[in-house]
This record gives sequence, C-alpha cells and structure tokens, in this order.
Amino acid sequence: MKKHIINIEDFSFSIGGNPILNNVNLRVDEGEYVSLIGPNGAGKTTMLNCIMRIHRGGHGRIELSGSEISSFSQRKLARLISYIPQQDITGFPVTVEEFVMMSRYPHMSPFSTIRDRDREAVDEALSITGCTALAGRSLATLSGGERRTVSIAAALAQESGIMLLDEPTTFLDPKHETDVITLIRRINRDRGRTILMVTHDINHAALHSDRIGILKEGTCVFYGEPRDMMNNDVLTPVYGKSFTFIPHPQNGFPVIVPEGGEA
Repeated sequence: MKKHIINIEDFSFSIGGNPILNNVNLRVDEGEYVSLIGPNGAGKTTMLNCIMRIHRGGHGRIELSGSEISSFSQRKLARLISYIPQQDITGFPVTVEEFVMMSRYPHMSPFSTIRDRDREAVDEALSITGCTALAGRSLATLSGGERRTVSIAAALAQESGIMLLDEPTTFLDPKHETDVITLIRRINRDRGRTILMVTHDINHAALHSDRIGILKEGTCVFYGEPRDMMNNDVLTPVYGKSFTFIPHPQNGFPVIVPEGGEA
C-alpha cells in the first residue's frame, strides 16, 4: 500500500483578506506524478507556496508524511521538498556547477566545507539531466531550455524525495518542452521522486500524470485519474468552453485537439 506523502485537508488561505484557496483537499502518494491544472488565478501557485511555507498561515492542515508542516524547520523542509518556481535563474552570477552546488544547503552548515558527498550529488544530478558539459558555463549564457534543465538538476542534487514544479515548460519551444517533460517523467519513474507539478497544458498533464487535481477559484473541483477528466462534463465548467477530443494515435488515450482558425 502506498504511503501518503502530502496530505492537504480542508485548507484555506487568504492574502490581504482576499480568499485564494478554499477548503482544498488533496493527497499525493509517495512516488506519484500529480499535476495541478486550472484557469489563471485559480490558486495553483499559491498552493505550492503554502506547501513550501513561502506563504505561512491559512486554515486547515498540510501534512508531510503524517506530520504538520509547521513542525519542520525550514532546513528540514528543504531536505524533504525541492521547489522549481516559475522565475528564471539568470539573476544568479554563477556557473552551472556553482548554482547546482547551492542546492546542497539543507545538508550543509553555514561554515562547513564542501564534502565528497556534495560533489557526488552535484555530478550525478548534472549527468542525469545531461548538463555535465554545461558545468563551467555562466547561467547568463544558457538558453531558456538549458536554464530550466539546470533548475531540475539543482532540485535533484538537493536529494529531496518530493519535487514541486511550477509551470516548468513555460516559454519553451516544442523540443525543449518535450525534453523537460520527458526528463521529469524519467526522474519520477527511475529515481522514485514524487512529483507535484502545476501546468496549463491539459494534454501533457493527462498523458503523463498518475492523478490530476483541478483548481477553480481556489477550490479543488476534481481530483482523480486523467482518463476520468478528459471529457467536457469535467472541463467545460472549469474553463467555460467546450473541447474536441480524439484518441492519441500512439496509445488511444483521449487528447484535446487544438482549435483551428476560421476557414
């Protein structure tokens, strides 16, 4: 039986008196790949920030492996969860290797030297993500796709069992988008990392996730298997429009057809 690694119960959160999340219930099992989708402003990023305690407070419970997140120090939390936000990493005036090494901070004290295990973790993460050749490059010289992959390498080197990702394919071209999604799925499958990812790509979420949560106006209106979501009974009330579905040519799974222009 799988272990519940993230458990969110009746969680609500407001900013400046404005409700952002409303009685959200969500459970992620160890080793699962779960996607959060929903319209802009639905509360998806806020949910990740609350799990990471970037946003503090709220009502209800957020538990990690059965313990309330308030019981963890920030360093202990970082040993359990790595977070890849939407923000680009070009503002760091460091090399790729130095940036990935920075992710080892939960395992180091402020005055400790870099240990062999730290170097091994960084080298392994660079190798897994195909970034070894980039190690000496400045972050500012990388393409958007390379920077996103380096961010994933840093999360791997952190050696946390849970990875939170906020729209990791935003602004990427189709090749890098596919490469990043394939890498995340491989890390989940081969490395056993639990994935909780925010995305706007319904098809990617449906094709790669074990389960999907849909947020609308701060409420979780669906949480279940992808096949149960891919129909207009579920999606039209969320997005305010209908979709056309066809079987995927490789696996027969229902996917959404992009809308064409008027003839």
